[in-house]
Amino acid sequence: MMEQRKHRRYPIRLPLRILRRGSIPFFARGETRNLSSRGVLFVSDQEIEVGERIEFAISWPAGNRHAEPLDLYCLGKVLRISTAPDVQGYAIAVTLERYAFTRLTE
Repeated sequence: MMEQRKHRRYPIRLPLRILRRGSIPFFARGETRNLSSRGVLFVSDQEIEVGERIEFAISWPAGNRHAEPLDLYCLGKVLRISTAPDVQGYAIAVTLERYAFTRLTE
């Protein structure tokens, strides 16, 4: 099968927090599996409906030991969901419609 994606995907595993579903506050954890300039694939034990808009934050590692870690805050739409083959839970593909890096706050 020939690859038809227009944007290269990078295999990156980082912690992820789902913060909002549509306009409803929501909290769940997950882990990214890959990222591209247009989307994210992550796994979570929470099922989310296809078409739903979500807000999520990816914990981005600090570049060196003196740098502060960042969160990559993202808004996107769920494109597809399937069972995740390597964990108990779901593999969720989401668009990246808006995103911004922010400093973690305590």
